[in-house]
Amino acid sequence: MSNETIEALIPQLDAVDASPGAAELRTRTYELLRSAPGSLVVDVGCGAGRAVAELADQGVRAMGIDVDDTMIALARKRWPDGEFRTGDAYALPLGDGEAAGYRADKVVHTLADPGRALAEARRVLAPGGRIVLCGQDWDMFAVDSADPELTRTIVRERADLVASPRAARRHRNLLLDAGFREVTVEVHTGVFTDDSFLPVLTRLAETCREHGAITDAQAGAWIADQRERARTDRLFAAVPFFLAAATRP
Repeated sequence: MSNETIEALIPQLDAVDASPGAAELRTRTYELLRSAPGSLVVDVGCGAGRAVAELADQGVRAMGIDVDDTMIALARKRWPDGEFRTGDAYALPLGDGEAAGYRADKVVHTLADPGRALAEARRVLAPGGRIVLCGQDWDMFAVDSADPELTRTIVRERADLVASPRAARRHRNLLLDAGFREVTVEVHTGVFTDDSFLPVLTRLAETCREHGAITDAQAGAWIADQRERARTDRLFAAVPFFLAAATRP
């Protein structure tokens, strides 16, 4: 990603992390890891590093890995005591069976070949190790607006710009195909009703405009509608997050 893309992404990630229910969802991912104190958990696609810091607070040795140097630099700045490395989900900087846990939150949909990444996850996990995947399905954003047809276009067109937009609904099958066992799936719906989610909604429309899927006028009108809804306490968006966990045999 370019620096401009990363700079645009960071406020969106921060907004989601601060949204209602986000902390509880992260906590649930930690519970499903079942990590013993001192065991190594790798957080793949760690972004700004919040999960690494929270896992470390639980006594887990957490290592954050992200493909982007800018994200790793930001994580180190925000959490100077954390362990962070630049690395690729397809080629993690770990030995065979070195990790007891693998976590990927809002990551799998960014990968062109999720199956290859999960094969790599299995390689770095020890037998009995746990994997937890969490993410949204980009075709399943529900947003109230004055123009439902335009909203449908924005959601669809934005989804088509994602490498694997429907990967979250495939979490279970991807894990089974990679040889994992004891696969469980949960759905946690994020409901957003205030201006904390505006950066995400704004970026949805802006990205579609930048790629020519909607006009400047359409983007401006849609964003203005969402801002007015936030101002008058009428904003509503709902996003289901699919949470899957499994064990490496």
